Amino acid sequence: MKNILIVGAGKSSSSLIKYLLDKSDEENLFLTIGDISTENANKLINNHKNATAIIIDVFDKKQREENIKKADIVISMLPARFHLQVAKDCISFDKHMVTASYISDEMKAIDADAKKKGLVFMNEIGLDPGIDHMSAMQVIDRIKDSGAKMLLFESFCGGIVAPESDNNLWNYKFTWNPRNVVLAGQGGAAMFIQEGTYKYIPYHKLFRRTEFLKINGSGNFEAYANRDSLKYRSVYGLYDIPTMYRGTIRKVGFSRAWNIFIQLGMTDDSYTIEESENMSYRDFVNLFLAYSPSDSVELKLRSYLKIDQDDVMWAKLVELDIFNPNKKIGLKNATPAKMLQKILEDSWTLEENDKDMIVMQHLFGYELEGKKHQIESSLIVIGENQTYTAMAKTVGLPVGIAALKILKGEIKTPGVQLPITKEVYEPILKELENYGVIFKEKEVSYLGYNPNNVIG
Repeated sequence: MKNILIVGAGKSSSSLIKYLLDKSDEENLFLTIGDISTENANKLINNHKNATAIIIDVFDKKQREENIKKADIVISMLPARFHLQVAKDCISFDKHMVTASYISDEMKAIDADAKKKGLVFMNEIGLDPGIDHMSAMQVIDRIKDSGAKMLLFESFCGGIVAPESDNNLWNYKFTWNPRNVVLAGQGGAAMFIQEGTYKYIPYHKLFRRTEFLKINGSGNFEAYANRDSLKYRSVYGLYDIPTMYRGTIRKVGFSRAWNIFIQLGMTDDSYTIEESENMSYRDFVNLFLAYSPSDSVELKLRSYLKIDQDDVMWAKLVELDIFNPNKKIGLKNATPAKMLQKILEDSWTLEENDKDMIVMQHLFGYELEGKKHQIESSLIVIGENQTYTAMAKTVGLPVGIAALKILKGEIKTPGVQLPITKEVYEPILKELENYGVIFKEKEVSYLGYNPNNVIG
C-alpha cells in the first residue's frame, strides 16, 4: 500500500481525510494521521480500516523522523511556521511533500535540494492560496494564448457564514483559525497598483478603504486589500499589468465595525497584559479607555469613538457581550489580540449544524485587437456543518488531489512550487468540479478605472 502521512488534524483536515479515505481502496492507500492529540483524528477516521491516528509532536525529532521514514508522501496541515522541520526530514528521507501554506523564504531555500532529489514540494494548494492561483492561471493562460494583452487582474476571496446560519449583526463566524482573523492585515502596508498608479494603505486605515462587490447573485460584499498584491505580478507572469489588486471578502459593514478594535488597540499582539487571566470582558475594554471617576465604560467608549447609542456599530459591540463584568478572560499573560480572540470565539464559533460559505471572484481585463474586454469568474461553496465546512472542503480537497497525483506520477516536476502550471492546475480544477467547486464565468463591461489617465 502507498502510505500517506498527514501531520495535523485541525479544522481544515476533515475533507482532506474523507477524500483520501474514500479513495483508499481504489488507490491502495493507507493514512497515518498524526497530531498532538488523536481525538479529532479518530473522530474523522471513524474506525476506517485504511487509517490510523497517532500522536506526533512536531518538536520530537525521533518521533517525527520515524513516521516520515515510513511514508511515501507527507502532507503537512500544521501552522506554516512548523513546516520547515517536516520539509527538512522529507529532503533527508526522499519524500514528496504537500502543504496549503504560503512558501516561506526558508522553504524556498530548500528548492535546489528538492530538485536534486527529484522531489515535488507542492505548497499553496489550499483555497487562498491554492484554488485562487489555479483558477486565475487557467484564465490568464487562456487570455495570453489568444494573443491578448492583460490590463487588469483583481482577485477577492473570503470565508464567511452562509445566509441560512447568519444570525448575528456582524454577519460573520469563524470558519478557520480565529487568530489569523484577529491579526489580518498586520505586518506592513497593503500594496497594490491601479491603472499604473501605486497605492499603499497603512494598517490603521486598511478597514476603511474597502471595495464593494456583487457576486453571482449571492448578495453584496466588501473587500479589504491584502498585504502585498504586487508580488503576484511576477508569480502570474503579469510584469507590466497596470492594475493588480487582491482582497479579502466580508459582508458589507464588517470592516467598519472591525476598525473599532484596531483604533482601540485591541488587535495588538506585540505585548502582554499583566493579570490578564483575572480580567473580565469589561475590564479588557476599559484597558484602552481614559480613566474617569464618574463615566461608565460604555459612555467612555461611545464618546471616544463618537458612536451614537442608536448606531448599528454600537449594537454590534453590545451583541459581543464585551461589557460583561462577570465573564473572565482566563488567559495568563495574554496579548490584547489573544484576549479579543477569546471574546469573539464566544459569539462567532460555528454551531454543530451551522453552514459556512466560501466566496471568490476574479476579474480579468484584457485588450484584444484594439478592443477592451473583461471576464468575471466567481465561485460560491456552501458547507455542510461545523465539521465538513466549505473552508475545509476548499482547502482539503486540492491538497488531497495534489498528493494523490504526485503519488501516481501525474504531477512530476520537482522542486518547491505553487500550483500555477497547466500540469498541476488543469487536472486538479477538473476533479474539483466533481465536488461542486465550479467557477462561473461571464463577460462584463471593462471596468477601467481611468481609461484616459487624467487622474490617478
